[in-house]
Amino acid sequence: MGVRNDKDDVVLIEKGKTEGEPWVITVNCPDKSGLGVDICRTILEFGLYISKGDVSTDGKWCYIVLWVVPHSSTRTVLWVFSELELTIERVKVTTTPDGRVMDLFFITDNLILLHTKQRQEETYEQLRSVLGESCIVCELQLADSHYETRQGTSYIAPAVAEELFASEYSKNVCHTQTLSPELTKLKKAVVNVDNSLSPSHTLLQIHGLDHKGLFYDIMRTVNDQDVKILHGRFSAVAKGHRDIDLFIQQKDGKKILDPEKESLMCSSLKTEMLHPLRVLIANRGPDTELLVANPVELSGRGRPRVFYDCTVALKKLGICVFSAEIGRFSASDREWEVYRFLLDENCEYQLLKPEARNQIVDRVRRILMGW
Repeated sequence: MGVRNDKDDVVLIEKGKTEGEPWVITVNCPDKSGLGVDICRTILEFGLYISKGDVSTDGKWCYIVLWVVPHSSTRTVLWVFSELELTIERVKVTTTPDGRVMDLFFITDNLILLHTKQRQEETYEQLRSVLGESCIVCELQLADSHYETRQGTSYIAPAVAEELFASEYSKNVCHTQTLSPELTKLKKAVVNVDNSLSPSHTLLQIHGLDHKGLFYDIMRTVNDQDVKILHGRFSAVAKGHRDIDLFIQQKDGKKILDPEKESLMCSSLKTEMLHPLRVLIANRGPDTELLVANPVELSGRGRPRVFYDCTVALKKLGICVFSAEIGRFSASDREWEVYRFLLDENCEYQLLKPEARNQIVDRVRRILMGW
């Protein structure tokens, strides 16, 4: 199966010959800044797992081969939005006293066609095909000015924000969440810079525990450092860990020789490998709230599948969501996308107890990280 356009861009997808065998995705196209991030984001968005990969570019043309393992192909509302190229800006989920749920999705259309009847009917049809008889009403309305003024204005208590957006975790700080054994292992991630093997490239060697979206996290971090990848190899998992070799350059085509830039890049990679998603539970007035935060790319795009994975985790825990919302916050010199879930107290967990909160945080993180 393949896609080709008039400019000879090629995307080939070769299905595995036997069940469980990885599919091979080959991309051959003109290179551009952030291409690796875009591809890894798309792979993650469709729930695919990269088992290994190779990347090569001469700065003008790029050749990428990825071995991926397809996950469940179950379509969801969030998947429909992705297929239709509709971007979710904010979500408000409310459970009514009679047990019904009202979901408000504030979306923008990447194709700028949602004002047309044909585009609206297509959206209705796709959503109804997923929701079936459980859907009572499905409507599309233009958001009013009241929504515009509310964007990004949700309040997070300073103590909660300090922990949620901390640049790094310290053993001397008492957190409202307990780090799982896997997260402790992540602290042993190794990032080395070697300028001796190539006269024109800097070799970046990365070793760390595998997790869902690892290549996306590495690609977006490198791209945000204003660095380009010329060659790269993602090895297969060995004892739960990955080895990644990247030959990189600055955007001006020179090696990275500045010690401060090397240190900043290594530190940023370790931070993103250590804690790509922040998860904690806090009090919000008389209620209990689950907060999940992830950094926003410099391009302005957030991490895929976070809302979906969180709701899956809470469903497996038997915890109902009273309301949920997505917002953006600026902290620690960067922008964050924050998912907030008010949890229903009527569940088997005693939400006020630290032990129960740690169990919930750990389970949600495991689903998000693919453990």
